[in-house]
Amino acid sequence: MAKKKLICGLTALLLAGCGLTGLMGCGKQETAAGKTEIEIVSYKKEAVDTFNEIAEKFNETHDDIHLTIDSPNEAMTILKTRFIREDYPDIVVIGGDMDYSNFLDSDLFADISDLDVLSETKSSYLDMDKQLEFIPQEGTYALPYVANAAGILYNKDLFEEHGWKVPQTWSEFMALCEQIQSAGVQPLYFGFKDTWTCLAPWNALAVGLADPQLCSEVNNGTTTFTKGYDETAEKIKALLGYGEANPTAYSYNDACTAFARGQSAMYTIGSYAIPQIKSVNPDMNIGTFTFPANEDEADNVLNSGIDVQFCVMKACKNKEAAYEVLRFLYEDDTIRTYLDEQGGIACKQGDFPLSSELEGVRSYIESDRMADFQDHHYPSEMSVDAMIQTYLLDDSADTKKTFLNKFDKDWKRYNRDLIWKVQQYNEKEGTSEDTK
Repeated sequence: MAKKKLICGLTALLLAGCGLTGLMGCGKQETAAGKTEIEIVSYKKEAVDTFNEIAEKFNETHDDIHLTIDSPNEAMTILKTRFIREDYPDIVVIGGDMDYSNFLDSDLFADISDLDVLSETKSSYLDMDKQLEFIPQEGTYALPYVANAAGILYNKDLFEEHGWKVPQTWSEFMALCEQIQSAGVQPLYFGFKDTWTCLAPWNALAVGLADPQLCSEVNNGTTTFTKGYDETAEKIKALLGYGEANPTAYSYNDACTAFARGQSAMYTIGSYAIPQIKSVNPDMNIGTFTFPANEDEADNVLNSGIDVQFCVMKACKNKEAAYEVLRFLYEDDTIRTYLDEQGGIACKQGDFPLSSELEGVRSYIESDRMADFQDHHYPSEMSVDAMIQTYLLDDSADTKKTFLNKFDKDWKRYNRDLIWKVQQYNEKEGTSEDTK
């Protein structure tokens, strides 16, 4: 059944964008003598050495199970091809995004509700996975592992030199931008030439201003993006007066370089940009604060999403062996190995290392005050990043209305089948509502 459901959603994508050259021979490794073989396929190519190290430690300490972790190039394309062939690994490493939603909707993942270490996961990240379900599912289908965070990076030395304080509210943030500008320093840098960077401030604002389940509510017909994103659209536009004069003339690399060289006091980007910034200025003293989107600090939320999580395939024939692997991966020492080498935020409860650059958002992490990136719910075909960029460049009087109307119109266009499926589910469950 899984294959039949998946072919409709994946075959066209594969034929349109990728050939199958080099995908042969991707099947499971031969079972090690006398051991149960567990194969993990990971999409995190940059973490290949770390996962190899972890697999080696597992194999040294387990006599009955042999673990192989593959981190191939074009991992998602390879996975989709293998799924169509029903050549499944035992576990996949995937992010908390639309790929996870699509695979779950295709009935590929096993319910791991009976996995004991799930109880040690921060509730925010379990909630994020539930919010990624197209149709509400009974059970749990992923073990969140490591997350990232996005807000505002700032130059701590500049702040200390001028006596600037980290803002807690939107009004304080706007006043700070004015104060920085009055001191002859540019407050913000954007780098909107690369359209995806437009999503950084958008997501960081939206988590504090919009319902985390907004996309699902729109699919349910209970609200619209025109209503849900009105304040987010208003405030992201207000940022433009404090950045570079022509933000779409500068790329992500340009923005990282400019911020590293002290050309702005703040940068509206996520923690993932820190390595790039430090490649230009290794000694830069960088801090992070949660985007103060609201007038009450208590309403602010850290934008954090799942970067790495483990899903057991429904076709896995050795579920207990797979669980033993997941328990090892969830041991504190194993998580620390990953964090020490790859960075990020542990999705497991407990005292785990946090990079110095993220100390400013520690309280949000420890109090589980976090929400997922809104764009993890957007179909790539909709190109929301380009829509936001166009909106930011539009100076016409009705630009916000035009942008939000297009958001609603395009959402229906690119999610037609999903919306129909949700409507059918609601009718069956007796929960269908008209748009308010």
